[in-house]
This record gives sequence, structure tokens and C-alpha cells, in this order.
Amino acid sequence: MKVGWFVRGDIDGFFGLFVDNLLQLMLIAVLCGNVCGMPPDLVFGRILPGAALSILFGNLFYAWQARKLAIRTGRTDVTALPYGINTVSLIAFVFLIIAPIYFETKDPNLAWQAGLFACLASAVLECVGAFVGDWLRRHTPRAALLSSLAGIAITFISMGFVFQIFAMPAIAVVPALFVIFVYGGQIKLPLGLPGGFIAVALGVAMGWILRLAGYPFFQPLQEPYLFAVHVPKPAFSDMLAFLTNGQGWKYFSVIFPMALFNVIGSLQNLESAEAAGDRYDTKSSLLVNGFASIVAACLGNPFPTTIYIGHPGWKAMGARWGYSILNGVVISALCLIGGVTLVLKVVPMEAMIGILLWIGIIITAQAFQEVPKKHSVAVAIGLMPALAAWALLLVETTLRKAGASLYDVAPKFGGDLYVYGIISMSQGFMLTCMILSAIMVFVVERQFFKAAIWTTAAAVLSFFGVIHAYVLTPTGIRNRFGFGAAKAYALAYLIAALLLVALHYYNRGRETERTGIVA
Repeated sequence: MKVGWFVRGDIDGFFGLFVDNLLQLMLIAVLCGNVCGMPPDLVFGRILPGAALSILFGNLFYAWQARKLAIRTGRTDVTALPYGINTVSLIAFVFLIIAPIYFETKDPNLAWQAGLFACLASAVLECVGAFVGDWLRRHTPRAALLSSLAGIAITFISMGFVFQIFAMPAIAVVPALFVIFVYGGQIKLPLGLPGGFIAVALGVAMGWILRLAGYPFFQPLQEPYLFAVHVPKPAFSDMLAFLTNGQGWKYFSVIFPMALFNVIGSLQNLESAEAAGDRYDTKSSLLVNGFASIVAACLGNPFPTTIYIGHPGWKAMGARWGYSILNGVVISALCLIGGVTLVLKVVPMEAMIGILLWIGIIITAQAFQEVPKKHSVAVAIGLMPALAAWALLLVETTLRKAGASLYDVAPKFGGDLYVYGIISMSQGFMLTCMILSAIMVFVVERQFFKAAIWTTAAAVLSFFGVIHAYVLTPTGIRNRFGFGAAKAYALAYLIAALLLVALHYYNRGRETERTGIVA
């Protein structure tokens, strides 16, 4: 079998993955500068060049991995795992580690060092998780792994982009609808033109035509761009400085759950890829993911990389492994020349986000399509913690923009929003998504004892504060770890587990009566 490096679908896949990676890089530039007080030479001279090599390394590996799978299986429809900077870790590290240290010390360099330590510690924990990943995949129902992905897709991906699209209908709605029409209807365009590329071209044309006609819906960035090559520099001393002064360990309550989140997220994305037809080795996939984040931290980038959500979407676009190579090369080049914002001087962001909206839609659909019909109720219940986390984000963002804080306003909500319930359900939401979904799968299958084991796990995680526990402070919501961190939830889950054990023996007794066979 002749196996090339690029196909037409790689162009569409590249646009989708490139936009997603570009958004993360823009968030880094904006948040590190505006929120954490970091000067441009630190952001563009140290952080983004460090991100460049880790992104390039991971994309090239996963492209090689996919091509190797295609050759071994004789298939030409294999799609590489999408890869880039982890959005959730980025936000968590900024607002729960880097920004609080900057607010306390007004030292952006110390805040940056804290981020490097967090990234390194998280990456090491991910590497450890690589050795238990296969065991977790074997003992976790597919519905549990896919439901939390669907929850993230329909909320943090789809809804956020839907709002942005409909806030700028003049240049965003047509490209987004075009993407949905072409990919949803599996329409073949004339000359085999890629739908994603045409959608972006439509958005660019509409933005500039309206601007030239006097309707400036599209506002190109005004900052001047100066070409320069920023070579990555080692940051070992900066990591060790924060590690040895003892401050790093008090933020482990944020680092550990984020590392766990990254491992679980990677497992879910591997399961999503397998559901779409591409089975990749768990250990090597997770190890490379963790190693790339170690590279990032050692070169000055405080934000870990990850296997991205969205494999089925890129596969449906016809992308194979060339899109991963293109993404790694282009994103790395933009980081190294300080050109992350250069694209946005020409291309409206609204012209590109329709592709990401489609990715979110197809992931959500997959969670229901790739499980037995009777497990769809488990997928549905697994969406709820992600919905709570998204609701909390909306509430917090609204309050911040209004000059208030959740710490001050939460007592005034009363029974209007049950905001404390929203916060509790959002804490460790990816684990809660998995646990609730897994419990429901085993209940549906009448395997009550297995359901009781998962419910007991929820009780243990609640008791130690991995899920549901929090402390509301003036600077935001903080994790709360320790004995009895969320005792009420632990007790509730434990009682539920005992009920499931009782159902197990009751059901076994009924089966014995019906068949006459002692179980």
C-alpha cells in the first residue's frame, strides 16, 4: 500500500486545529500580559518560544504514530490524534496559581516561575499516569469516558463559539452555517475544494468587503508587528528557584487535580479516537504527552500540552496525519517569530470559529452514537457536572465584569441560582462526569455491585476533597483537600453505595427464585 503524507482533508483539519491552537496562544499573550503583569519580552521571548518546540514535538510524534498505524493495518482512513496546549490547565494555572502570586508579590518573574513549576509537576504526574492508563480504560465504561468529553464539547467549545458567532452575524454566521452544511450533509464541493478553507475564505472576504464599504465589523489589530526570531532558552534555574523556596508545594492542591484532569482527558480522547476507528497505544501516547509538557516547562512555557478533544470531527473532515504536521510547523513558526497575532491582522477570528463549533457538535453526537442505546441515559447524566462548570464560568465572568466577586455576592443568591450547588458540582467535574455515568451504566446493566464500587469511589474522592470540595475566597474558588473536605457528599455517596449493595443481593435473590440456581 502506498502511503503518502498529505491528503486534501488535511487542509480542513489543519484549519480547525490551527485555529484552536492559535486561540490558546492568544489567550496566553492576553492573560499573561493583562492579568499577570508579564512584559512582552517574557511572553514573546520566553513563553511562546518554549511552547513552540513542545507543540512541534507532539504534533510530529502523533503524525508519525498515525502513519505507522495506517501502514500496519493497511488502512488509509487513519487520523492522527489532535494535539496542542490544554485550555483548561491554561485557565486554571493563570487564575489559581500565577495571577494570585502576582497579585500578592507584584513580581511577574516569580509568578512565571510558579507556572513553570506547576507545568513540570503536572507533566511528571501525567507520565506516571501513563502506566495505569490501560487499566483505567479497561475498567471504565465507554459512556463514562465519552460523556464528559461531550459535556465539555457542548458547553466550553460549542456554546462559547455560538455566542461569539451570533454576536457578529455580519461576518460569522455565513461561514459557520457553511461548515455545518458541508460537513453535516457530507457534501462534496466542486473540484474537491475543502469546506473549511472555503468557509474561512468567505469570512475573510465578507469582513474586508464590509470594512471597505464603511462597515468596520472587522477590526484588524493595530499593534505594529516587528519581525524577530526568538530562540527558546533553558529555564532550569527558574524552575528550581521556585521549587527550592518552598512556595511551590502549597499550590499542589491545584497542580494535582489538573494533572489528574489531563490524564483522564487524554484517556477519554483516546477512547473517542478508538470509537471513531483508530486505536492507539495508551502508554506511549500519554508518555509523549507528558514528556512534551516537561520540554515546555524546561524551555520557559508554564502551560502543559495535551491530546486534544475532537478526533472524530477531524476524521469526519477527511484529515489524516498531514494536518498534524502542518499545524506543528505553522504554529511553531508563529511562536518563534512573534507572529501569533499577525494572522489576526488579516483574518477575522469570527471567520474561523465555525470549524470549532462543528468539532464540538460532532463530539457531542458521538457520545450518544457510539454507546449502546440503553446507555444513552448514562451519557445524559454525565453531561450535568460539565454544565455546572460552564454555568459557574458564566457567573464568575459576569460578576468580574461588573466589578464584583463571587465571594461577596454568593450569600445574596439564596435559592435563586443555588450557586453553592453549582460550585460543588463543578469541582472535579470531569471525574464526577465519569463517575455518575459509570454508575448509571452498571445500574442499567443491573450490575449493582459494580455500581456500588463506583459510588464508593465517589465517597472516597469527596471525603478527601478531589471532587465537590472548595473554599470560596476573595481571590476566587480554591480547591480544598484533606480529611473530611466534603463530608456531606461522602456520606451521601456512601449511603447510596449501601443501597446499591442491598439491590445487588435483592436482585440476586430474585434471580435465584426465577431460575432455581443459586448465584
